[in-house]
Amino acid sequence: MKPYNNTDRTKKEEVREMFDNIAPKYDLLNHTLSMSIDRVWRRRVVNEVRRTKPRRILDVATGTGDLAIAMARRIRDVQVLGVDLSEQMLAVAHRKVEARGLDNRIVLDRGDAEHLAVADASVDVATVAFGVRNFGDLAAGLRELARTINPGGKVVILEFSRPRNRAFRALYEFYSYKILPRIGGLVSRDKQAYEYLPASVGEFPAPEVFLEMMAQAGFGKCRARSQSFGIAQIYIGEK
Repeated sequence: MKPYNNTDRTKKEEVREMFDNIAPKYDLLNHTLSMSIDRVWRRRVVNEVRRTKPRRILDVATGTGDLAIAMARRIRDVQVLGVDLSEQMLAVAHRKVEARGLDNRIVLDRGDAEHLAVADASVDVATVAFGVRNFGDLAAGLRELARTINPGGKVVILEFSRPRNRAFRALYEFYSYKILPRIGGLVSRDKQAYEYLPASVGEFPAPEVFLEMMAQAGFGKCRARSQSFGIAQIYIGEK
């Protein structure tokens, strides 16, 4: 599925436009609509990444840089390359990185998850937070992540999921499909974006299917850690 369902444009083109449109209000809405639970999930991703003791991290779909900043702050001497399609999201990320004095630790660049300008086996860890469901070609994006990671390194992916419990899922989806688009559309002035974002969660593969896709892309010991009753998953795979 695509944000605007324009038959003349690819999903990638529409995703770039969508994030350019909502970039100014993205952080405000992201933290408010999630009641800041997303900050907890990111901390858990950082803890997982730290175990590898990485020196170089590739953060794909870095957006406004929240995960890249968290990793640079909490992992000693690490260098982070953040890549994103959206120039406007990267502009917000640049301001945040500079404000925190992390411009010597974080490099931000416009790039495509399916065609990364990163050498083979050149990073210790690759991360994606809430971005894989926006890849134009999910399988190709996973293969690119695998290509860039050193043997012995790993990928850590944070993504929304559908809760397994029926009652909780019904409540969660009522909020996602009815409440979130109204608030998000009002604040961002792009209601279609905040209709697409929750709907894309429903379109994303179930955890067991996504783990199989990771394995097919070249990752081993693939596993998922459910977050907040299944609202999100942290996926881990080793190279």
